Amino acid sequence: MQALITGIAGFAGSHLADFLLRHTECAVAGTIHRQDTRVSHLRDHVALYRVDLRDAAAVAEVIADVRPDLIFHLAAQSFVPISWQHPWTTFEQNVHGQVNVLQAVAQQELATRVLVVGSNEEYGLIQPEDLPIDEDTPLRPSSPYGVSKVAQDLMGWQYFRSYGMAVVRVRPFNHIGPRQGDRFVAPAFARQIAETEAGTREPLLRVGNLSTTRDFTDVRDVVRAYWLALTLGQPGEVVNIGSGKGHTIDELLRTMMSFSEVVFTIEPDPARMRPSDVPVSICDNSRLKAATGWQPEIAFEQSLRDILNDWRERLRQPRSGWSAEE
Repeated sequence: MQALITGIAGFAGSHLADFLLRHTECAVAGTIHRQDTRVSHLRDHVALYRVDLRDAAAVAEVIADVRPDLIFHLAAQSFVPISWQHPWTTFEQNVHGQVNVLQAVAQQELATRVLVVGSNEEYGLIQPEDLPIDEDTPLRPSSPYGVSKVAQDLMGWQYFRSYGMAVVRVRPFNHIGPRQGDRFVAPAFARQIAETEAGTREPLLRVGNLSTTRDFTDVRDVVRAYWLALTLGQPGEVVNIGSGKGHTIDELLRTMMSFSEVVFTIEPDPARMRPSDVPVSICDNSRLKAATGWQPEIAFEQSLRDILNDWRERLRQPRSGWSAEE
């Protein structure tokens, strides 16, 4: 079976490649846009295609060459705050790339199953009565990124209806784990702690809004859910992916601080605040569980410990070409 991962060198994409190679019989190919550092350990085991997914002809050529049975479409601009600064770039990159992938599959008349990856950001403005958030919760995106993900989500539905394409849609909630860039909250804390331990930073943690509650799931559990959703899920269906448990950012920070012997001072950083922030977001994952039997396996505390150890290791052995912001 041939699997194609768009964005294979991204945070989730690299973990998905690891999972497929270890736990399935799939031959794995992937698209990369810039750096491929996260999959450097897999270069002898995967076929890599350097392509801009906004180039329709290049995308069609890759898909014709791979002829994938499964496509995991993960490539996207995934950092919400950037979407406020560059809303059109975010929308164009996320939507245009997916159009080209789906069009290539349709035009080549392939019987490919395609995973369209949305986001909990599609739900946006959550009311207390919406919690926990199931798939029937109204979509009220409160960021340009969320709007782009709604467009990707509904586009997947449209190609299912128009072409009978086997599209499965997922809405993952916040996922964390090793290899994540430090623009995101957990690795941002981990990097500051690790640099302080290494003596290159004062014991001062700069933070954003600590009061928000999020549903954090380890990326290694999330990519397993991607596999199960695509292979066992019903085409046209949409499922949430999340732990079903909420943790405040303050809890995340203090749990990670407990893994260090350094005593820190905490200081608010206005640059880390968003123009719009949802106070509480917790997933109802019952549809995914019923369809696939999936359950998260990696504890929240273990994820945080692994993230901190990942950053300690990065500082001990800097990787050539590695961008901390990836």
